Amino acid sequence: MARSLYEWLWQHEFWLPPGITWEDMQESEDTHYPQPRHLLLSIPFALILVVIRCAFERAIALPLSTKLGVRDKQRPKAQPNPVLETFYSTCRKNPEEGELLTLAKQCDLPVRKVEKWFRRRRNMDRPSLSKKFSEACWRFTFYIISFFTGLAVLYDKPWLWDHRECWTGYPQQPLQPSLFWYYMLELSFYWSLVFTLPFDVKRKDFKEQIVHHAATIFLISFSYCANYIRIGTLVMVIHDASDCFLEPTKIFNYMKWKKTCDSLFMIFSAVFLISRLVIYPYTVLYNTYYYSMEIFQPFFGYYFVNALLIILQLLHVFWSCLIIHMVYKFILQGTMEKDMRSDTEESDKDEERDKIREKEKNGITYFSNVTSNGYIQRNGSEPLNNRAHLANGHAKER
Repeated sequence: MARSLYEWLWQHEFWLPPGITWEDMQESEDTHYPQPRHLLLSIPFALILVVIRCAFERAIALPLSTKLGVRDKQRPKAQPNPVLETFYSTCRKNPEEGELLTLAKQCDLPVRKVEKWFRRRRNMDRPSLSKKFSEACWRFTFYIISFFTGLAVLYDKPWLWDHRECWTGYPQQPLQPSLFWYYMLELSFYWSLVFTLPFDVKRKDFKEQIVHHAATIFLISFSYCANYIRIGTLVMVIHDASDCFLEPTKIFNYMKWKKTCDSLFMIFSAVFLISRLVIYPYTVLYNTYYYSMEIFQPFFGYYFVNALLIILQLLHVFWSCLIIHMVYKFILQGTMEKDMRSDTEESDKDEERDKIREKEKNGITYFSNVTSNGYIQRNGSEPLNNRAHLANGHAKER
């Protein structure tokens, strides 16, 4: 059965244009073509990247965050409570009003204290500022290396300057070693992001991130197997261009360098919008949809690769809307607001509100004690110390 599935999956009708078979893609001593088995190398390479990342964050990023003054916020810790902890870990992290009442009765606590416990417990699970800084440093380092690697690999390639060259001789385009290692670098990195997804900082667009990683891995893998190497390299270098500005924007934001952060954010916004909404549609989408039809007739691989590229473009539009909204806020307010993709700290305003209420409550209690102790009895038999206290407190007898 596995053999039948393998033969069905690798039918040349799926992967190659009409009139081309796998026999036409046979390798020789001087000519090499992409082979699907090569993709298996990306898994151990991804694990190596994960190890390198852990070492980088511990040995370089964390000490650097300390030297640059990135300090983690002191968060109030939730008091140990087995009942609430069990509900938090097994049921939900944000209970509804009815569940709060039930839990309050079980723990013999006021509802507001139970609500405060869950708020503090959620904040305990939120990533620290140093973790965000370290993650941004790692991604910035990789994107810089990857982007300039892509430029070094592609600067002398004809399809970088003339996009029709992406299809000259397709699919019988020999695989060059530099293109192979560039592909392995990119694919391994996105596999490493998938491996570390449960441990990375979770943002509001977490689901979109999963879709993005899956589409990217499928696109890279499919483009390699079907020898869309040339168009794939253009996709990767276009994506890395804007990411090189995104991560340092986050880094300076964590460092509280507002002016530098705002300047980099505007540069990133311009590069992102131009590269993803202008260059990408023309260089990639129009290229694969229109120019490729000058060489061969439509087939399954043609539709499949275009579908994946369109999914990426839809994600580009989604993130562009967020960026445009942030730019609009920046123009109105003169400063960049928080990353709309990031989860906000729940305890900030709520903790301050609770402190104010506690102060007000203590102030009312103190005032009540003073007035009750200093109450002037009508029969004139108040204690002498109360008279003195009232006199010092500017209370006058009638």
